[in-house]
Amino acid sequence: MKNAIFIGLHDIRYQMRQGGTLVWLFVMPPIFFYFIGTVTTGFQGGMTGSDATPIVVAADSPGFLQQQIDLRLRENDFITDWRSELVPDAEGNVPARVLTFGPGLSEHVVAGEQVMASYNTQASSLSRDYEAIRIQRSLYTALADIVTANARSDEPLSAAALEELNAETRVWQLDVSTAGQRQIIPSGFEQAIPGILVMFTLLVLLTSGASMLVLERQQGLLRRLASAPMTRTEVVAGKWGGRMVLAAIQIGFAVVVGTFVFRMHWGPDVGMIVIVLAAWAAFCASAGLLLGSLAKTEGQASGLGVLFANLLAALGGCWWPIEVTPGWMQGLQKLMPTGWTMDALHKLISFEAGAISAIPHVITLLVAALAVAALAVNRFRYE
Repeated sequence: MKNAIFIGLHDIRYQMRQGGTLVWLFVMPPIFFYFIGTVTTGFQGGMTGSDATPIVVAADSPGFLQQQIDLRLRENDFITDWRSELVPDAEGNVPARVLTFGPGLSEHVVAGEQVMASYNTQASSLSRDYEAIRIQRSLYTALADIVTANARSDEPLSAAALEELNAETRVWQLDVSTAGQRQIIPSGFEQAIPGILVMFTLLVLLTSGASMLVLERQQGLLRRLASAPMTRTEVVAGKWGGRMVLAAIQIGFAVVVGTFVFRMHWGPDVGMIVIVLAAWAAFCASAGLLLGSLAKTEGQASGLGVLFANLLAALGGCWWPIEVTPGWMQGLQKLMPTGWTMDALHKLISFEAGAISAIPHVITLLVAALAVAALAVNRFRYE
């Protein structure tokens, strides 16, 4: 074991002096965390400022109810732009989101007459449904305010009555929590950080880890090891250990950045997450060793490493939550090592299914790591 440890430490020292490896270890993951996490944030959580949804409210002479409806729309993350009429711009385009009321909104409501509202949006299907829910919540809340204010006084409904109602402290508070196991599809940083972590660990091990072994073979360094007083098992174990440490550095750095920079919440089963990531690191180390044993040139090792890493990342759910894909793609994920890892992380982080739910994934990853390592040992050559 002494010789294996010596080889592993030498390999990791050499790797950590390579500029390309350092860039992919420490620079690229945070950039991808920010970019992918921001783009895929979707509609989870509240939005403020420039992140809120702009909406044009078309209403001719809305009266004092404009202020109440505007208040409820803003509470549901809309930025409102009230217009008396909807006029296309110079190019003939209309706003992307338009909420329309009939003329004389307040007068009709005070008179007890029905008022119609319509909403048109150019958003995609998922966003459209979410926007419609927020619009309905805003209007139903405004309606409840109108009914309450009207019932509390014999006088006709007025702006003063609504302002008085808004100023009062709400007696009832609604505490919303998930009943049973969470079923929220991960998005934003909750999807991006585990996904990019899994992808980059595989990418670095299949490129830098494999290329280094090819280079050592071409330069005759492995032949010198063959003549040294150490066994083949020690040499292979040392090479595997060096790649395992490289994977651990990649994962550890990504976890630290995700936690303290992007405020990633890892759920209640952090211990099992560490075990899953350790099993994934073991598989990546074995895969890097196997590719380095099979590739004949550095370019071949790097090219195949990038190809396989991106292919497995896409099919395994690293780029997007696999839960939103068709059934056949979710089934295909179960055949991928990236899929096993991402499914385990989603169960632990996003769905909070408990540590036991990830045990089959860990066993599968460890068996795969041993199988790939056995192939790497069989194909390992000194020249």
